[in-house]
Amino acid sequence: MALLTESRRQTPTLPAGAVGADIPLRRLTFPALGTNCEVQYATKDPAQAARFEQAAVAWVTAFEARYSRFRPDSLVSRINAAAGRAWVEVDAEMEQMLKLCETLHFMTQGVLDPTALPLIRLWNYKAEHPVIPGEAQVAEARRLTGWAKVQRAAGKVFLPEPGMALDFGGFGKEYAVDVVAQIALDHGLANVLVDFGHDLRALGAPPGRPAWHIGLEDPAKPGTPSASVALQGSRGIASSGDYLRCFTLGGKRYGHIIDPRTGWPVANGCQQATVIAATCLQAGVLSTTAFVLGVPKGVDFIQSFPGAEGLLHTANARAQTRGFFNYVAAT
Repeated sequence: MALLTESRRQTPTLPAGAVGADIPLRRLTFPALGTNCEVQYATKDPAQAARFEQAAVAWVTAFEARYSRFRPDSLVSRINAAAGRAWVEVDAEMEQMLKLCETLHFMTQGVLDPTALPLIRLWNYKAEHPVIPGEAQVAEARRLTGWAKVQRAAGKVFLPEPGMALDFGGFGKEYAVDVVAQIALDHGLANVLVDFGHDLRALGAPPGRPAWHIGLEDPAKPGTPSASVALQGSRGIASSGDYLRCFTLGGKRYGHIIDPRTGWPVANGCQQATVIAATCLQAGVLSTTAFVLGVPKGVDFIQSFPGAEGLLHTANARAQTRGFFNYVAAT
């Protein structure tokens, strides 16, 4: 959400190592992870392109099959189904994912909580007739939420309360973006833009141009850019906002981003948070956390991570980190 890939721009002097305009820019598109996935990459070699595309799609397909809560046979779904009843055996890869959950929960001061699914289900903005849950319902959902409650041992995991559930949706798509970018590098591709539902990772630059240009969506006019940023080298970018995924009752809007520390949708006046960082995973986690923290705490939070820059929109103002302007593209 909130990022629009741009194809326009003139061709100024290219940086050293940039790809010439004669290299084809190829596109791989496929549906996965509940969104539209696109990878743009530059190569003249059809065989290289075919090998990369096969490897990328195969990895994403396997990742979704293992970790999507929407797949009843996924490992995550099996762990959730056993909540309150039994330990579930997990392999080394899942243990690493659980360690990542712990790291992200700590890093975000509890804002990103992979056990927040009971709260997400309670605030169902997709329902035909959304309702505002009562305090008792929120309290019960919060009782089932909390990363510290998850029990782990070597090769197994246990959710101790019936109704507890894991959900990797807060970081899984961004994690996948970074892995596909690495798969591209492993296949000898150095100029790539991975875009999964507008969570992006840029490598190098597009053929004949100095940088990838990404439009920043205007929260007041969804679908139109308010500005754009230029990315080159290796950078990730992600945005968080609740101006599209929400519902309104009694004249009040309730967004889809829930603060697990309170059990309620975020309502701090922030409309959008965009972060540029070393990876898409870091950018996505920082943007969500900054959105929940709001202004000015969100800006301070982004600035506490070396190399990360961000921009927060409210209805009446914009607040940004000290170095964000370095990425803003001239119009």
